[in-house]
Amino acid sequence: MIISNGPLTPARAPITPVPARPRRLVFAGEAIVDVVMRVPGLPPRGGDLLATAAEVAVGGGFNVMAAAARQGMPVLYAGGHGAGHWGDLVRAALAAEGVGLLRPPDPSADTGFDVALVEPDAERTFVTALGAESVTGAGGWDVVPAGSGDAVYVSGYGLAPAGSGPGLGAWAAALPAGPLLFFDPGPLVAQITAEVLEPVLARCDWLSGNAREAALLTGVTPEEAAPRLLARTARANVIVRLGPDGCLLATRDHAPPDHLAPRDHAPPDHIPAPTVRAVDTTGAGDAHSGVFLAALADGLPPADAARRANAAALAVTRPGPATSPTRAELDAWLARR
Repeated sequence: MIISNGPLTPARAPITPVPARPRRLVFAGEAIVDVVMRVPGLPPRGGDLLATAAEVAVGGGFNVMAAAARQGMPVLYAGGHGAGHWGDLVRAALAAEGVGLLRPPDPSADTGFDVALVEPDAERTFVTALGAESVTGAGGWDVVPAGSGDAVYVSGYGLAPAGSGPGLGAWAAALPAGPLLFFDPGPLVAQITAEVLEPVLARCDWLSGNAREAALLTGVTPEEAAPRLLARTARANVIVRLGPDGCLLATRDHAPPDHLAPRDHAPPDHIPAPTVRAVDTTGAGDAHSGVFLAALADGLPPADAARRANAAALAVTRPGPATSPTRAELDAWLARR
């Protein structure tokens, strides 16, 4: 399915400069629990198989928060969390990373979880059951303190559910100019309605997705998708993550004049990634995003921040969902290369 909800070359409003260097990450997403099962392959429909290993770990949006916090960036979790066992695991993991909580536990529900099937080549497949992390109800996000100096992270996972997505999308789209809005469309982007998605695309300052997600949004190759997304978002810079090949970076200075089509301007910059042996790719994109935002907070320009985020590929050499390196580990690893 290709999402083409809205024009790829809209009439441009005056481009608002990307907000100043962020100081804190306000995570407006979902931390859940991963039930990770390592399997020799995906079972056939109606079939069964034995996992070679299994573990329970906190994942989902926690991966982004942990990655940023381990690089020294202050983080506030603005999503929901439940009062049950899964919620206890999430709160303990956030506390261990020094991440602050905005909300009290929801006494009426537990935090959600997913089952992640990890194949021998490190590819993973998810099935998710939502819980208290999805904030529902009118005005549920109005309590979030997002202002100048904050980087606000929103994921397509939060925008896709019919019960909670419209509220989160409306709040994100209405953010004032001060906060930096970072949007990751996520693998569920094809399930986000145009009414929810397009205003968020119009407001976001950074759009970061993998090659599959870029294709779903545009229907073209990653190299062609980056300029199309620049045109479609009107103010955002764009990252297209390429896995072991690094990422493509297209910033507003790549944007063509209004009378030119997206194909008429310079191609995006290719930022290569170091070569590693992948063991588990779960949370790799999340680690990239968290390290990238922390690098922006350190004052690095976008290209250097993307290089540092690519080096967070160190995370895929370790099993588990939240394996992003600390600042010291990443610095030492980079120094040896």
